[in-house]
Amino acid sequence: MRFPRRLLRPIGVLAGLCVLLGVVTAGMAFPLAGGLGVLSNDAGDSVTSSSADLVNNPVPRTTTLTDSDGRPIAYLFDQNRTEVTNEQISPAMKAATLAIEDRRFYEHDGVDWQGTLRAVVANSTSGNVVQGASTLTQQYVKNYMLYVEARTEAERLKATEQTAARKLKEARVALQLERQLSKDEILNRYLNMVFYGNGSYGVAAAARTYFNTTPDRLTVPQAATLAGMVQSTTRYDPARHPETAMQRRNVVIDQMRGQGMIDDAQAKEAMAAPIGIANPLVRVPNGCIGAGDTGFFCKYVVQYLTEAGFTEEQILRGGYTIRTTLDRRAMEEVKAALDREVAPDTPNVANVMSLVQPGKDQHRVLAMGSSRTFGLNADAEETSYGLPYQPVNLGAGSTYKIFTAATALEKGLGINYSMQVPASGYASPIYTDGGGRPIPVRNASEGLPARMSLTDALAQSPNTAFIKLEEFTGVPDVVDMSVRLGMKSLATTPFVDPGSGRRTDRSIAEVIKEQKLASFTLGVTPTSVLELANVGATLFSEGMWCPPSPIDSITDANGEDVEITEEPCQQAVEPGLANTMVHGMSQDDISGTSAAAARAAGWTRPMAGKTGTTQQNKSAAFLGAVPEMSGAVITFDNSNSPRPLCDGGNGPFACGNGNIFGGKTPARTWYGAVSPLLGDTPPTPLPPADPRYLDGGAESRIPDVVGRSAGAARAELEGAGWQVTTRTVDNRAPEGTVVGQEPRGAALPGEQVTLQVSSGSVPAPPPPPGPPQGAPPPEGDGPPPENGGPPDGDQGDGGPPPGENGDGPPEGG
Repeated sequence: MRFPRRLLRPIGVLAGLCVLLGVVTAGMAFPLAGGLGVLSNDAGDSVTSSSADLVNNPVPRTTTLTDSDGRPIAYLFDQNRTEVTNEQISPAMKAATLAIEDRRFYEHDGVDWQGTLRAVVANSTSGNVVQGASTLTQQYVKNYMLYVEARTEAERLKATEQTAARKLKEARVALQLERQLSKDEILNRYLNMVFYGNGSYGVAAAARTYFNTTPDRLTVPQAATLAGMVQSTTRYDPARHPETAMQRRNVVIDQMRGQGMIDDAQAKEAMAAPIGIANPLVRVPNGCIGAGDTGFFCKYVVQYLTEAGFTEEQILRGGYTIRTTLDRRAMEEVKAALDREVAPDTPNVANVMSLVQPGKDQHRVLAMGSSRTFGLNADAEETSYGLPYQPVNLGAGSTYKIFTAATALEKGLGINYSMQVPASGYASPIYTDGGGRPIPVRNASEGLPARMSLTDALAQSPNTAFIKLEEFTGVPDVVDMSVRLGMKSLATTPFVDPGSGRRTDRSIAEVIKEQKLASFTLGVTPTSVLELANVGATLFSEGMWCPPSPIDSITDANGEDVEITEEPCQQAVEPGLANTMVHGMSQDDISGTSAAAARAAGWTRPMAGKTGTTQQNKSAAFLGAVPEMSGAVITFDNSNSPRPLCDGGNGPFACGNGNIFGGKTPARTWYGAVSPLLGDTPPTPLPPADPRYLDGGAESRIPDVVGRSAGAARAELEGAGWQVTTRTVDNRAPEGTVVGQEPRGAALPGEQVTLQVSSGSVPAPPPPPGPPQGAPPPEGDGPPPENGGPPDGDQGDGGPPPGENGDGPPEGG
């Protein structure tokens, strides 16, 4: 019998299909069918493995970052997908999908042989693909291989190639999958897996993107629109091709009516409905760029998780809900204060701040921000660099005197110690250039007293006093103290050789300790604003250092808690030392270098603070803390060629000779952010100082010889190891009696003690001059002089550039 030519091709295809069916059947029964050369043991193992993966492995899902109240701040994903249960998907969506994709879904066993035969005949007869043959189960298998297993473009192409081998494996996996999962579960997984265009993976993302709703509320026309898009998300995109999308939607609705899923009236109503998509589409911004003002915080969270052992793939595909420590109101106040002092579009100037909550078991990061907008448009002064937590190269100035003071207390001095304040020009034996010649140390203002307490020195910040104190503490111990209290990056950041510009294999801390760079106490090294804020949190946690954590909790896609490995808290210093340091830093807002900013903000609470300004006024800093929170601010020129900054009426700007100080823009920013956060709540008192650290230990105590004879006093002091000088003063005490000594109470080992010895008499004062003829008598004392105190700015500013030994770190690190 001879067949017409138009029937030859379908008959050939049918014959081939019979062979294919035999191969599939043999392959299902016997993984090894070597005679055909199509299947092998490896192929059988691959199918079994693939079906197991489909059952057990989760699909990529969106990770959500929230603030401390649970409100989303950012979404991180490779594929924007949120899984939902069967009960969370409307019946209309399930019906529309089955109507257009697989009407015999509940009848076949994973491969619709009847539909396959029908499609083969139809496609072969027409010469084009006019009917699909894949069941919904097979489509799920293909989508899994495309969106879960495939990681490269080559793998994605392989997952969609039109070959018999792929189709065969797809069919075999589908048959196995139907033995392991129920029909409802396969349908649910398919709806959570499939791509609906415009970055929407799964029905939940699609419902939100196109209709700003949830999948359980999808109506018949909405469900038909989404189901119709699966065949081609480009051709049937309702945002770009609304008419074509509506035509396709109505085809789906007609199929639903034809299969008895809806009646004629429902179909007519659905077809009459407008396409009704959201305008604009509700897109979920991906990554920290979409987090707005919380972008810096978001990026810190990702870095923190990575350092804690999470991989990028876990974060972007794991579907975690990460509740962070971000306090939304604190973030708003920090950003407002930063922008108020430095406008976001200010060229080359950044004002950055971090805020940390103290605690003995966790230091929670409440907020961090920058005057510069988080973004990628450098022309608009945007940046995605982690300014509030990455080290700022220009340093934090005299805030580092905190570490020298803490080291001195640990070595036996007290916070009440009367320290020497050499005049500007002091030549310290440890502050030298490359040739060993002393570099004169200067103070930011003149006329300071020859001695002042360590408390007053922290408030007024004379450079010469702290260089002198560093002669006693030694540079290495001060560096170690800074790392212990929180400046951890100094011990991990590679030192950059100032000559070659190359990174070395040693850390900044190692180089400074090795070269004993005395400029360390003047704050010339790279400084992380977040770490500096955490120093205050450590002091207000009774010396307990904890990592600045941005994480409150993590749950996986199933709602199960996920543990995170964080560095354990450590007792950095004795609780009494920490409390006494807080006490010693408590005068900055009263008589110190931030007093003017505190008065302008109406600040009346007890606090601890320290200002800082670097060489040539290229950056300035402020560390302030109260029991509820600790914050640090650094204002600096963040260009590639930093210049001095001037603090003008409209904010800082680059200039020839800088005048910015820590008590200006940085302090104003801190008070401006923290004051409204504390509001009218009752002030929390500072922790009491420990008597052990008020006047120092026995090793620093010197005998009190006032009232003794000069000879006996000298003998006692020199016998205890002190150097003694005397000077005669007019006094009515018996001649030769010691009427004063300096220092008194405590002194550095080997320090010279000056005794004031009475002359035994006081000369009579000259008579006062009479009033001029005709002058009226005085009427009282007149107005008191204006309050004194240091100028608005950090007395610790200035000093020689770092690297005084010739090969130290460059200025600002």
